[in-house]
Amino acid sequence: MHKEEEEDKASTPIVRKTAMFHLNSMHKAGDVILGGLFEVHYTAIFPEWTFTTEPQQPTCQGFDTLGFRHAMTMAFTIEEINRNVHLLPNVTLGYSLYDNCGALVIGFSSALSLASGREEQFLLQENCTGTPPVLGIVGDSYSTFSIATSNVLGLYKMPIVSYFATCSCLSDRHRFPSFFRTIPSDTFQVRAMIQILKHFGWTWVGLLVSDDDYGLHVAQSFQSDLAQSGAGCLAYLEVLPWDSDSSELRRIVHLIKTSTARVVMVFAHEFHMIHLMEEVVKQNVTGLQWMASEAWTAAAVLQTPRLMPYLGGTLGIAIRRGELGLKEFLLQVRPGLHNSDDGNNMVHQFWEHIFQCKFRPPLDDSGGTLCTGQEDLEKVETEFLDVSNLRPEYNIYKAVYALAYALDDMLRCEPGRGPFRGNSCANLQRTELWQLVYYLQNVNFTTSLGDRVSFDENGDALPIYDVMNWLWLPNGRTKVQNVGEVKKSSVKGEELTLDENKIFWNFESKKVPRSVCSESCPPGTRLARRKGQPVCCFDCIPCSEGKMSNETDSMECTSCPEDFWSSPQRDLCVPKKTEFLSYHEPLGICLTTASLLGTFVSAVVFGIFIHHRKTPIVRANNSELSFHLLVSLKLCFLCSLLFIGRPRLWTCQLRHAAFGISFVLCVSCILVKTVVVLAVFKASKPGGGASLKWFGPLQQRGTVLALTSVQAAICTAWLVSASPAPHKNTEYHNDKIVYECVVGSTVGFAVLLGYIGFLAILSFLLAFMARNLPDNFNEAKLITFSMLIFCAVWVAFVPAYINSPGKYADAVEVFAILASSFGLLVALFGPKCYIILLKPERNTKKAIMGKDINK
Repeated sequence: MHKEEEEDKASTPIVRKTAMFHLNSMHKAGDVILGGLFEVHYTAIFPEWTFTTEPQQPTCQGFDTLGFRHAMTMAFTIEEINRNVHLLPNVTLGYSLYDNCGALVIGFSSALSLASGREEQFLLQENCTGTPPVLGIVGDSYSTFSIATSNVLGLYKMPIVSYFATCSCLSDRHRFPSFFRTIPSDTFQVRAMIQILKHFGWTWVGLLVSDDDYGLHVAQSFQSDLAQSGAGCLAYLEVLPWDSDSSELRRIVHLIKTSTARVVMVFAHEFHMIHLMEEVVKQNVTGLQWMASEAWTAAAVLQTPRLMPYLGGTLGIAIRRGELGLKEFLLQVRPGLHNSDDGNNMVHQFWEHIFQCKFRPPLDDSGGTLCTGQEDLEKVETEFLDVSNLRPEYNIYKAVYALAYALDDMLRCEPGRGPFRGNSCANLQRTELWQLVYYLQNVNFTTSLGDRVSFDENGDALPIYDVMNWLWLPNGRTKVQNVGEVKKSSVKGEELTLDENKIFWNFESKKVPRSVCSESCPPGTRLARRKGQPVCCFDCIPCSEGKMSNETDSMECTSCPEDFWSSPQRDLCVPKKTEFLSYHEPLGICLTTASLLGTFVSAVVFGIFIHHRKTPIVRANNSELSFHLLVSLKLCFLCSLLFIGRPRLWTCQLRHAAFGISFVLCVSCILVKTVVVLAVFKASKPGGGASLKWFGPLQQRGTVLALTSVQAAICTAWLVSASPAPHKNTEYHNDKIVYECVVGSTVGFAVLLGYIGFLAILSFLLAFMARNLPDNFNEAKLITFSMLIFCAVWVAFVPAYINSPGKYADAVEVFAILASSFGLLVALFGPKCYIILLKPERNTKKAIMGKDINK
């Protein structure tokens, strides 16, 4: 180093540790050094420091065999890269691997040591020439550790590629500009969990998270994404304590036990689950479907005969598994092969842990075996050599390769065609960290296993997870099997694939459990939220009449269209029942039969009168008016048919007109008959013969025509001004359409009936006056009786018609028509037909004149 540089170094501010940490580490020289941060020990004990005692070294305890295997995976990968003649030719990679001891302060110190190249000091300014101590760091495992490290080293654009930190907050490019990771973000992990929930219809779930950045960000993200997707609700959200607070764990497990949610998701670390499951066993909480985050999906420490009755059938998502050929390298691990102080050599510590020996004699009298370094790893049963489930290791493998490919791309840059200012390139001698970040951001390669590795704008790799299931075998052993995957692609987006036939369900039914706050509302009901409870808790309210819902969990009931009504189940709209006086129903059939019978009888009487038209009884009673009367009665009977059947415009218009004209024609004939009877009686008196000239056949026909024309004029005016029309009446019944004819003009209808009534009353009064006139066959008596029947029927008709709804109003009117018509037919023509057919001896002129036929 030049003198000027030494002076610059002397002026550089240095932060020295009050108590220097002797960090566990492992090193290998090379042209370029890559750093690594791993959890080789999972806990650290810090002594109490005071002003009166000398600082003491923190103690790392609890050797983590898998954490050490993670560190060895990085060493293995670097050796593999060094053997690759196509990747980084003429460049040898080295490494500096540090143990974070599961403590933030130690992990942070290790990261600073990697960045500065020494453990004693950390340079705040980079003013040294040459390559930085390390060009990139692989790690750390915990999100909290990665956040702390990236917050500081990100200021210097130090590339950090984590293999296990999943916190979604690390995707913030402004805060962490040089952070990358080969494990999917919790953002995708949460969405993957939600996809599984949706697949099985689990809408009511509990969520447990760790009390750190990992857990708290997951809780926030899960609540947001779950609400946005509408896939379900959280029955509870609890934070697991770090200090294994027994009272807090007891409260949480009691909540789980009493909750109606059968699915429990846990985003936490292994040691959280160990403490939690201890309390679960104490309270004997069974019948739950556990869902594991990637942090503990493959935790062998939980797959014990004691815990599997509770955790059997667990579904979890795990990071991608890889076959790396790592076992041969692990078998070659030996003490003394790595450059490090023996006291802090991770390989030495591993060896002592595996073989329960010591490289240095113990300072006390506890005894113990001395390690030789020649022990055989293959003879020891350890998970260190179990390479059947390399998941974090595969992420480490990809992270190291990502840094190697980025460095390779940087060194292959052609001068004058580079991406930096003036089309310049970086070089190994004066590499700046931000230049490697640029290449790392654009790295794109495929691993030997066929998985593509690249980073998006946030530094996140393409996300993919395996879906795992904890299988409890009959022999008491456990197996974590792959039952599917969830991944994200640029073409199809997020997709979940599951082989449900392989999934083991730890329930008596061996079927998918149900976990809902409220059962789905079937079609025909609507969903009503319960006040103060999550949206997944609701009541199912049946749709009211006239409304329906044809979907499950419908929020509203839809009103049926005007001509439709809800089915009894309220799940669809059906055409409303139609009601009118039909030809096919019993009432319509009876009235139709009566109408045709009356027409037939009128025709028979007409035929009898035609056949006996020359007999005295037919001629004596004004045969022409009798024929007119029979024709009008047939019309009265037939017009009743217009009231039967579905109302149409023409039937509505014709029915009352035909009814009004037919009855006026009939009553007019009776009125003229009555007047003729009175005229004949008056003519029989002295001086009364002149009155008959005003009641000849011509005058009779004219009178009938004139009276009928008045009714025709009334009907015409009614039809023109306010014509009757068909109407769909829904006032009587909501679920029925009553087809009826509205009269259009009540005044017109009243005038029509009033005119008929006026002629009928007039006929009745005149006939009543002539009832006692001398003659053997005085027709005035018959007319009086017939008109009495006629008036009685129609007087009763009016209130009955007004109070009868729908088709019954038509039935009342038809009944009135038929009753009055039959009354006239029987009263006027019954006695005559009786004499003509059964008493022919009385059908003589003498008999009619009242003379004794026996004389």
